[in-house]
Formats: sequence, structure tokens, C-alpha cells
Amino acid sequence: MKPKQLHMVVPGPINQRTGGYLYDSRIVDGLRCLEWSVVVHELSGIFPGPDREARDSLTRVLENLPDHSCVVIDGLAMGGLPEPLQLHRTRLTLVGLVHHPLADETGLDTARRLRLAELEQAALSFCRRVVVTSPTTALRLTDYGVSSERVSVVCPGTDPAPEAVGPDDTGSPQILCVATLVPRKGHDVLIRSLSTLREISWNCVCVGSLVRNPDYAQAVQQQTAAAGLTDRIRFVGESDSRVLDDFYHSSSMFVLPSYDEGYGMVLTEALARGLPIVSTTAGAIPETVSQDAAILVPPGDDQLLAAALSSLLTDRAHCLRLAKAARKYGAALPDWNQAARQFDEALSELFAT
Repeated sequence: MKPKQLHMVVPGPINQRTGGYLYDSRIVDGLRCLEWSVVVHELSGIFPGPDREARDSLTRVLENLPDHSCVVIDGLAMGGLPEPLQLHRTRLTLVGLVHHPLADETGLDTARRLRLAELEQAALSFCRRVVVTSPTTALRLTDYGVSSERVSVVCPGTDPAPEAVGPDDTGSPQILCVATLVPRKGHDVLIRSLSTLREISWNCVCVGSLVRNPDYAQAVQQQTAAAGLTDRIRFVGESDSRVLDDFYHSSSMFVLPSYDEGYGMVLTEALARGLPIVSTTAGAIPETVSQDAAILVPPGDDQLLAAALSSLLTDRAHCLRLAKAARKYGAALPDWNQAARQFDEALSELFAT
């Protein structure tokens, strides 16, 4: 096998606008710039289901790869499908790419959570190496029997960005939330928090897919309507990079009330623009953001989340201090070229063993 040849396997189109897909896409671009030949395989089916189409799709891809190929498989694609990996573990060099364990998704019942953990543990056992996007996820995988010697941490990069200017002089402070509407992101907590801040001037823009979990998305929008906040909270769905840049640029602060994050790329994007952060202590968030630039509260605590937002909305000096710290921290974040080089090093170490 030529060490600069790589196959990247992802669940569905790689150009989807979520953190995991954006990470995969940027790593592919970066490796190609480092003279890797990368073939992307986009699977069909439901993930992490998995359904028969997903299983058959992954099986076909692996069966058709040449012997000794190096194959990086996104955790969403492989986590529920250990059987195809087991069949090809000696013929192919399998590398798992885990953004966060599937069983850590919010809202799963106990049986589903245990089953996903069992399947993912089996899938990871067939990988020669596992790449994760944060030290927190690396530590989490020790519960799955993945030793530290098999894990490489490659944190996402962050693009340089202009400093946010906030709304115009006549506008209310704008709170920005960028997250797919799924239970793990905690939009319902955010709505409960904002419903207690009616006497304060603000508006909120929620950017993120409304179709990945339509039942939850509908419930959150109904919750917003029941609270009488439809004139102050907008759900705009997914946005392309240009529109999203405009939202960042015109915002006053950034909120992400997640129950878990394997990293939280939107947080560093906000920091790069000098936006104060209000988020939670869940997952990798405390190691992703600067404590000087953020207020972190326990996940699910709408009262403390409301207090954190209120403190920034009512104390301009406090907000400006966090904004200054955010801009300084964001300017020092690694970029995507560095992330690609680290990924290259992780693969090179694998070939050297």
C-alpha cells in the first residue's frame, strides 16, 4: 500500500452542514493539500440505525477496496455496524473517526443506549487506530476498551474571521445559537430560559437543521409559540457559510445549551469573532472555550442559563470583558492546516508501526 492513499467513509453526503461532516470535509481537503490521494465514499441508509441499506452500503464499500487499503470511517457510519469491519479487519487498515460516542446522544432509552454502546465498542475493537476530536472523547473511549496507545487527538481547526460588530445602534442585542435542532443541543432549555427574560431587550436567532429530528424541532417551535416568543426567537434552518457569517457578524453573544459535545466547533467559530459565550459544562466544552470568555452552567439548568444570559444582556462592561477575552483566545486557535498536519501525523504513526 502506498502510504499517501486513503479512503474516507462517511454516512451520506459529506457536504452536510453539521460539525461532524464539516470536520470530515475539511480534513479531506487538508490531507489532499498534503499530497494524500483521498477517495470519499458516501454511504446510503439510516445512521446510526442501522438499517439494512446502511449495512449493505458499508459492506459493498469495504468489499470493493483493494487489500491493505487505509480506510478512515466516520463513527456515525461504523458505530452501529461492527460486522462489516470484523470481516475486513485483517485485509484493510481500519481507522475509526469518533466525534462523540453514539450512546451519549440525548433522549435515548436505556435499551437503545446500551445496545449502541455494545455495537460501537465492538466496532472500535476492529480498528487499528482511533482518531478523536478532543481529549475528553479520548478519555471517554477508555470506557469502550480503547487504550490510549490506539488513540490520536486531532482537534478541529478554526478559520480566521472578522470581529463581530453586533446589531446596529437601534437594534436589540442579538443572541445567536448555531446547532441542529436535536435533543442533545438543548433548545428546549434555551426557550425556557429566554421566557424568563421578557423584560430585557434581546432577540435570538437559531441557525440549524429543522429536519434531522422533525418531531423535536416542531416541539421546540410550539414551545416558543406557547411562550409568546415567536416575535423574538427565529428558527431559520440551515444556512450557507455566507449567511451564517452574517449572523455571527451581527450578533452580541453566542449560546449553546448542549447536554454533550465532543468538541463544539461553533464555539470556536464564535470565539474567533470575539463573541462572549454562554454554554454548559458538558462534554468537551470546558476544554474548548476559554474560561475568561465564557459563562458555563450545568446542562439542563434553565435558571442558571437565564442568569448567565441576563448578566451579559444587562451588564455591558461584563459583556465587553468577555468579548475581548474571546477575541484574544480565538486569534490563537489552531487553523485547519494544523489540524490536517496532525491527522497526517496520526496516520503516519500508524504506518510506522
